Amino acid sequence: MSPIKDAKEFFQQSAGQWRSQRTTHHLPFRRAESGGSDINVEFLNADDEKIATICQMHNIEATTAIGGAFVSWDGSMAWDKDNEDHKGTTVFALIPDSKNPRKGKLLRERGYAEIVPVAGEYSMDEEDGLVLITEYETMSIIERFWFVNPDLRLRSSTVKRFGGFNTATFCAESRVTTSDRLSETSNSSKTPAFAISGW
Repeated sequence: MSPIKDAKEFFQQSAGQWRSQRTTHHLPFRRAESGGSDINVEFLNADDEKIATICQMHNIEATTAIGGAFVSWDGSMAWDKDNEDHKGTTVFALIPDSKNPRKGKLLRERGYAEIVPVAGEYSMDEEDGLVLITEYETMSIIERFWFVNPDLRLRSSTVKRFGGFNTATFCAESRVTTSDRLSETSNSSKTPAFAISGW
């Protein structure tokens, strides 16, 4: 892949439909849980109303945003209880650092670990991976997203709560193409794998 200039370009390359296979390691229990998810990512331009709304929510001037994304997901995990599902939507807005366009603040409508508005820090590393650090009242989360190729994105995350790491997660996310959708339509016996996504 060609170099990724900044987080805006990373979000633009992430636009589309994805199928995620996820493994979460619950470290205190020394056990792993698997699942998968269907994810849809829509890139938002800086002048989108959703971007203006989330900036207002965080008391940040909307003109400082360079874009963002609207993300929806639908899935399940292996240890889910009856009637438990993992569905949701969220909005992201990118507010770059004035001195370094490869880092800045990422505003979220809802957090990964807590369903409240949250602002995290993002940066692009030397390998063009997108690193997100989000601090909550009771925990902190470090996530890294990176592309292997345009149709395969990987994600890792760790959740640290009460002085120790509670979970570590790895996801492989494959882009859903038109041929994939046609194949599923013609083969009704195929069972897709669903699960939660962090974004």
